[in-house]
Amino acid sequence: MKRRVDRRLWWLLAGAAAVSLAWLGVTVGLIAVTLEPEARQRMLELLGDRWGFVLLMWLLGMAAIGWGLQRAFDVGVHPWRRLAEEAAVLLTADPPPTLRERGPADVRRVAHLFNELVRQRERWRREVDERVRAAARDIEQEKRRLAALMAELTQSVIVCNLDGRVLLYNNRARLQVRALSQAPQGLGGAELLGLGRSIYTVLDRAVLAHALDELRQRLRKGAAQPSTQFVTATRGGQLLRVQVAPVRQVEGEGGNPRETDPAAMAGFVLVLDNITREYEQAAQQQRLWATLTEAVRRAVGNVRAAVEVLQLPDADTALRERLLAVIRDEVVALGDRLHEVAREGLADTTAHAPLEDMLATDVLAVLQRRLAEVPGVHIEVREPDPACWLRVESLGLAHALQRFVQRLAQDGGVERVALRLAPASGVGAAVRVTLELAWPTVHASAARCQGWVDSDAEGSAHRAVREVAQRHGGDAWVQDDPAQGQTCLRLLLPSAAPTASVEAQPAARVESRPEFYDFDLFRVSPAARAWDDVPLTELAYTVFDTETTGLNPSDGDEIIQIGATRIVNGRLLRHESFEQLVDPRRPIPRASIPIHGITPEMVRGQPDITQVLPAFHAFARDTVLVAHNAAFDMRFLQLKERLVGVSFDQPVLDTLLLSAVVHPEQPSHSLDEIAARFGIAVLGRHTALGDALVTAEVFLRLIPLLAQQGIVTLGQARQAAERTYYARLTY
Repeated sequence: MKRRVDRRLWWLLAGAAAVSLAWLGVTVGLIAVTLEPEARQRMLELLGDRWGFVLLMWLLGMAAIGWGLQRAFDVGVHPWRRLAEEAAVLLTADPPPTLRERGPADVRRVAHLFNELVRQRERWRREVDERVRAAARDIEQEKRRLAALMAELTQSVIVCNLDGRVLLYNNRARLQVRALSQAPQGLGGAELLGLGRSIYTVLDRAVLAHALDELRQRLRKGAAQPSTQFVTATRGGQLLRVQVAPVRQVEGEGGNPRETDPAAMAGFVLVLDNITREYEQAAQQQRLWATLTEAVRRAVGNVRAAVEVLQLPDADTALRERLLAVIRDEVVALGDRLHEVAREGLADTTAHAPLEDMLATDVLAVLQRRLAEVPGVHIEVREPDPACWLRVESLGLAHALQRFVQRLAQDGGVERVALRLAPASGVGAAVRVTLELAWPTVHASAARCQGWVDSDAEGSAHRAVREVAQRHGGDAWVQDDPAQGQTCLRLLLPSAAPTASVEAQPAARVESRPEFYDFDLFRVSPAARAWDDVPLTELAYTVFDTETTGLNPSDGDEIIQIGATRIVNGRLLRHESFEQLVDPRRPIPRASIPIHGITPEMVRGQPDITQVLPAFHAFARDTVLVAHNAAFDMRFLQLKERLVGVSFDQPVLDTLLLSAVVHPEQPSHSLDEIAARFGIAVLGRHTALGDALVTAEVFLRLIPLLAQQGIVTLGQARQAAERTYYARLTY
């Protein structure tokens, strides 16, 4: 086989030739300069017939130099280049081959060292792989145990990271959140809960932030099993009792282990309980109690009046008979009413109040932070007994007192308020603790402030201080203290025993398969970064497709089906899907029915676009939209935004454009052609959900191909797509 001559050898040989010619010319010139003119002439005459010999000797010298350079390359260059090419294979081959120890001694020695290093690396790799497999087995076992426990729990459990992204949930939570949503009757697929979805689509952000603040406060105080709970109303008008517990951050995670914040959390766990029925029962019992109280008061008044008349000495017999009849009727009526109330189940209404057990120090800390938000008011707190516990609704109490302090500051000019707890009084279950809010009397006296306790100046939507105290089974009043020169607002709040240790509870034994979880989301925090700077592999996507009556949205064609699925953490979540037929309120052209298979009978009675689009908007919230030929589908959505009152303002990626980026020489970028190119099985083609699933598979194949071109972030993908020819098409 003819050996290829190294190009560098030719360059070196040309350089040697130029140097030798220059040296020969300089030598002849120097000799000529040192000779007399006659001698110089004789020298030229002597060389005149011998220039050919000189050229021949120069050529022989250059041949010798070329041979020497070739030998030098064979010994000092080519073996090293071959070694480098063979060594490069070690980086990608699995298992790596053994380098051939050939060539000069130094090259053989280096090749031998390479082989030793590779063998050592392989030994270490096998050891690491075995440790990783063992650790993975342990982690998988723990995952299965946790997921099995989640599946069998009778409560709804959701695990979130600090951004509020859902990491784990059980099926009961999904069913409960679906029931709590405002989806119209018959509207399927309106899932608010899903991996990577924001929990704030279900719960109010401010209420949950309040609970997380309480958790951090308890963690800083060293609580072993801290938790808190609150009651909130959903958009559907349901009442939820939510218990919140922290997912503690691993010691040293994200920094120096010695500098770990004791209140640092990696996420939080939510346990949901729908108490709407309990609350309604409590309200009904309160109404029964009020009715009974009024009936007793009226009956007692009538009986008392009759008895007083009967005691008169001059009452005649007829009057006595009538009064006795009145007493008899009132007693019988009261007995009937008591029997009716007992039958309807009058119980202790305070048992259903949405209260939570909290340390008194935590209650004061929460109140201090909330009251400190009132501008111009300094809050002084006297530390309570560290063993004192209260049973309170901290959020409602904080809101009521904050509004009261705002009135003190705005209308009374109060600049300093003292917050303290008086010692408990009472016995048994009736133990009460007095919460006191004190300020100088000169600014606002009791007579002036009592009205602020009974009613809220901001409107009936807010509970007054007295109403909040009464919901706790206590009362509230304002009282002057002339000896101290101050006025106090006092609230009677129920005391509570410390919560029993969780460790004393027996562990549940379950053997079910896992539900829905993605623990890798603990490491992803796209909410903290701009959309365009987030890597494509870290984003959550809603991949969707629409079926329509025609191809001209501007001319009146309507959506007749929307289908969507989700991609989270690089995985297609087929079980989290949205699929809904839509009544277009117009005829479906007969020519389009063979394409999508949707007949007028199928959409008759289905929700219209004003009901379906808000549900799809909620499903796609906080995600990047992905579609094939997205300009077409987005045009249909955008034409309905003003009518429906929603806006699809999140980023959009188009698999048609991205395919043109990674495969610019391909003649077609239809969904069928791309799927065939990637070997994706096409099922349910020309149904909205079927096309969405195929598009999602295509998108997952496109992401690594984009990365090979240096397109790794959302912003880079959008810019690359906008430069393609297909991006200029409009609808």
